[in-house]
Amino acid sequence: MPTSIPTLSGESGLAVLRRMLRERSILAGLAAMHAHLGRIFQITLPNFRPVFLTGPETNRHILVTHRHDFLWRTESDPVTHLLRHGLLVEDAESHDALRRQIDPPLQRGHVQTQIETFWHRTGDLLTPWQDGETRDMLVEMRKIALVLLMDALFGVDILPDLDRLWNPILRAIAYISPGPWIILPHLPRPGYASALRTLDEYLYGLIRTRRASLPSPAALGGRGAGGEGDLLTHLVSDPTLTDDLIRDQFLTLLIAGHDTSTAQLSWALYLLGRHPDALAHATSEARTLPADRPPTPDDLRKLEYLDMVLKETLRLYPPIHVGNRRAAHDMEIAGCPVEKDTRVMMSIYLSHRDPAHWPDPDEFRPERFAREGGDNVPPFTYIPFGGGPRNCVGAAFSQIEGKVVLLRLLQSFDLELSPRPVHAHMGATLEPRPGVKMRVNRTLRLRGASAQGASDVKN
Repeated sequence: MPTSIPTLSGESGLAVLRRMLRERSILAGLAAMHAHLGRIFQITLPNFRPVFLTGPETNRHILVTHRHDFLWRTESDPVTHLLRHGLLVEDAESHDALRRQIDPPLQRGHVQTQIETFWHRTGDLLTPWQDGETRDMLVEMRKIALVLLMDALFGVDILPDLDRLWNPILRAIAYISPGPWIILPHLPRPGYASALRTLDEYLYGLIRTRRASLPSPAALGGRGAGGEGDLLTHLVSDPTLTDDLIRDQFLTLLIAGHDTSTAQLSWALYLLGRHPDALAHATSEARTLPADRPPTPDDLRKLEYLDMVLKETLRLYPPIHVGNRRAAHDMEIAGCPVEKDTRVMMSIYLSHRDPAHWPDPDEFRPERFAREGGDNVPPFTYIPFGGGPRNCVGAAFSQIEGKVVLLRLLQSFDLELSPRPVHAHMGATLEPRPGVKMRVNRTLRLRGASAQGASDVKN
């Protein structure tokens, strides 16, 4: 006999409310519900009755064994309005066909060819930083993430257009972030149309320009250009893809790709700043590598501690903290009935902090990911990139990019975190608000090189 899904009662509801008010965090409320109600529970609000799941068994259920029972696309959601037919909001063969188009340039072997681009472009963006000034790493990492993604993946330099695109990009992120629209779906949302129009004009312009630069189909005997080069060239070379469909993939990867990297990098810097011993360890390791040339793939593999820092960052603050699906039909999950069209939310955040699987789950302990002697947790307990056939298409890109950016930064600067409160904000990704302020000072080696350069110019 199926068991009904637990919901908040008077006593448990008061406990959850007290914790939310005390910590001023919806995530704290979800953690309290998990503690009081178990690994599966339901929120009951007007127009919003999602079922939340946590733990390796239900994660595997959604990601692998019963993945075809869940739909990604919900026509009424802002993310569908924004991305239209982007990879993230398509199901079945439509998704699979798009993934086959997008996946090759995002494979690890291809991304490794972009290490030099990551290294040089990051260095260019760090050049204006002055000794002793304070920088907001949430802003700086977003700038770096946008430039690297557009350059390495699409062969486009966004930097000359970044000032005029910055606010439209932030508006697009806000458009798909959780908000009152969840409960009041018809609530007017002014101010987004012009921002989205600016982004569309930019993307369609790039598509037209790239298409015009390709050899004509006649010159190729009616075939496409074979997808040589970057992803944009690959997409516009396919005669079966319209400009509209290319725009949808372009915007999907632009928004989702850079925003997740922004969150990962800014949280990593925040956590290192909060833990000076870890910062010293990561900095020391980074400076064992040459700073006058891009790292090789073998160099990156030597950065074992930095790898652990990034993994622990993704455990504590997974950028995509919840997997949002819709039940395709009536079903049972963990012995509980779930009706067709119910939102089913796989809480990655709660899974990553479940004390049943993670010792001291709220503590920053990079060593738990050590190759030897680390925490032994079941499969599907750690899922920052999802899992199964629809795991994050940009996982390799994110992992390599993150390591190169932090390497370049730690080689170039000594960092000190400003002592001010930071909380996890549930936007399109989980990001540190109001920002990560750090004082930056160039290393003695670089200050000496800079002074020598100035002397050479003067003489």
